[in-house]
Order: sequence, then C-alpha cells, then structure tokens
Amino acid sequence: MRVLARLGLDRRELRAWAAYDWANSAFITVVVSAVFPIFFVKVAGADLAETEASRRFTIATTIALALSAVLAPVLGAIADRAPVKKRFLLAFSALGVLATLAMTTIDRGDWLWALVLFGVANLGANGAFVFYDALLPHVARPHEVDRVSTAGYALGYLGGGLLLAALGATGLGSIGLVHLAFAITAVWWAAFAIPLFRHVPEPALPPERRARGLAALRAAFTDLRATYRELRRFPQAALMLVAFLIYNDGIGTIYRIAVVYGAELGLDTSSLITALVVVQFVGIPATFAFGALAGRIGTRAAILLGLAVYAGVSVYGYYMTTATDFFVLAVMVGLVQGGTQALSRSLFASMIPRHRSSEFFGLFAVFEKFAGIAGPAIFAGAQTLFGSSRPAILSIIVFFAVGALLLTRVDVAAGRAAAAAANAAAGGAASGAANGVGSAEGDPA
Repeated sequence: MRVLARLGLDRRELRAWAAYDWANSAFITVVVSAVFPIFFVKVAGADLAETEASRRFTIATTIALALSAVLAPVLGAIADRAPVKKRFLLAFSALGVLATLAMTTIDRGDWLWALVLFGVANLGANGAFVFYDALLPHVARPHEVDRVSTAGYALGYLGGGLLLAALGATGLGSIGLVHLAFAITAVWWAAFAIPLFRHVPEPALPPERRARGLAALRAAFTDLRATYRELRRFPQAALMLVAFLIYNDGIGTIYRIAVVYGAELGLDTSSLITALVVVQFVGIPATFAFGALAGRIGTRAAILLGLAVYAGVSVYGYYMTTATDFFVLAVMVGLVQGGTQALSRSLFASMIPRHRSSEFFGLFAVFEKFAGIAGPAIFAGAQTLFGSSRPAILSIIVFFAVGALLLTRVDVAAGRAAAAAANAAAGGAASGAANGVGSAEGDPA
C-alpha cells in the first residue's frame, strides 16, 4: 500500500479514475498515432494521390478538434450546473467506442467513410477527456493531485504501449488484421472504462448551483460568459493557460511530425511503430518519476525541466541522420512527454475553483485543441522556405522558449490562494483549504 500511495493509486476511486487513461489512451496510441494514418493513405485513400490523401486526413482531424474545442466549454458549463459529469463522460466514450468499432467496415477506397468515422471517434475521445480531467480535483486530495495526474498518464502509456506492441507484432499486413486492431481497441476502451463508472462518485453540487433542462442550458451559457470574465479573478490560471497553449503546441508538433520525419530517414512502418512503442514504455516510469519530482522541486520547476529536454529534442532532431538517432529521439520524448502534460493538468487544477472545474477544464480543452494549429503551420512554412525538415524541426524551439518564459511568470502560490478563496466564498471551506494546498505540501512553485 505504501508503494501505491507513492504512485497516487492507494484508494479504489483513484485507481478507477486512472484506469480510464489506460482505456482511452489505447485509442490515441493505436488508432490515432500508429495505425489509422498509414491505413488511410495505403487502403482507404488508395484511389487518391498520396498528397491528397494526407491533405484530406489533415482536414478531417482539424474539423474534429475544432468541434471538440467548441463543444467542450459549453458542455463543461452544463456539467457544473447538473450532476452529469459521468453521464457526459459515458456518452462521449460510447460515441468513440462505437465509431472505432465501425472502422472494421472500412474497405479499400472508402476514404470518406473512413474520415467520418475517424472524426467521430476523435470527437468522442477528446470530449470524454474533458469530463475525465474535470473529475481530477474531486477524486484526488489536494496533496495527491500531481501524483494522481501523472499516474493516469503513466497508466495510459502502459495500456497504449502494451496494446500497440501486441498488435504491432502481427505486422498489421492485411486489411483483416487492421480491422482486428480497430475491434480490439474499441473493446479495450469500453472494458477498462468500467471501473471509473462503478467506483468514482459523481461530484456533489451545492443546491444553489443546481439546474435542470433548459434552465441548465441557459445557466451554462451564463456561466460560460462568466468563466471567461472570471479568468480576470484568476490571472495566474489564465497566464498558465497561455503558457500551456504555446509550449503544448511545440509538444504536439513533435508528436505529430515524428512519423513523417522518420519516414524521411527511410524507416519502414514496422520501425516507426516500434519507435512509438519505445515512447510508451519509456514514458511509464518517467511519468511516475515526474510526479515524485514535482513533490521535491515544485510542479512548475518540473514542467520547465521537461520543456528544456524538449528543446534538446529539437536540436538533436536537427542533427540526426540515422535510424538509431531516431530511436534515441524517441527515448528523449518518452522521458518527458507524459510528465510535462500531466503536471500541466494538475498545476492548472490547483489554481481553479473546484465547484467550477468542468467549465475551467472546458477552457483547458479549448487551449489544448487549438495548441495543435500554429506548430504544424510554422513547421510547414519552414519546410517550404528551406526545402527541408531539418530547419523546420529547429524552429519548434521557439514554442518551448516562449512557453517556458511565460510559465516562469506564473505565481503558483497566488494562483492557489485565489482558488482557495473562491471555494471558501462558495461555502466550501474544507474544499477551499484543500485547493490551497500544494504550497503547503512542499511545492515551492
């Protein structure tokens, strides 16, 4: 039990919450990152020119992310007016699972049907994560937030890595095997989501915040406008969001272009999948380690360390020439990816009012989704300008540098104090004291 406590998994509801990352991350790792992009270009979009297939795939992905970004804050606001966080989580999860399962019907040349299903599945996954994230400050005690958040990411790495390794071992050399991969991923997502719905309680709502039906919808839009205005009351959380928008754009760009860059080096599909598996398994202990590190040096300092490593990734990527270099790069990314993103989530959670967590995490989701736009655009622009991906990879450093600079200006103690005051004013003195921790738990920044 002592080991589980160190990992942030010593209570049943914590393990159940973290298990959802294990469930959902299998879809992100197997379908989004590894299998579907190659399957779409080679099979579903086989009748299209390769560049046109890639263009349509990018458009579909962008539409799905944009829909998620628009819906997330509205539904989040509704979930803070009615006890429906788990219902929304269930609805989006079911949407994603069913769309993934339906991918087994995609055949050669079915590019439109493939993109519709891929977009719907992405909408389900991203929508579900809004409400999953919003449960974090309710399921974890304040001094546990960093460890629990990193534990979720680490289990996500483990689950996604195990499934990708198992499926990759088949070679995925036929349409039938790819269909099997889609079916197994859908079942995996559904099965391992069950513990959360059984053991994580729906957060209680103060009677004065409850609303139903159209009243809840009207209140949600009112709350949403108030949330944007209220960011002025939480300037440190707002600054954290801006910093996150910038540096997470760099993180997302590296993750998205890694396979393309590896292909430029001449790596085959099997090697690319193996590199993604390496990222997953290196990420498991590294993400847990980041949770422990945050307790020693502070959450913000641990994030800054991760961003420094990412800057090193960009430099190393500029100079790399061999497949071995690519695998070294995969290890470097695995060391910091999960920890940096998990601690960003928990740092933000510690600086927002708990009774409005869905609204604020809806905003967090907006920033997270739109963080995938500027990086790829700048990367593509640098490719066009220099005629090579090498200078393009080096250009990503600017996201880590600017994001880190803004993050150093975030006053974490003041942000947590503002959240604590808001909770106390809402009538939850205990909750207010809880949200003020972190600075009292040896987190200097």
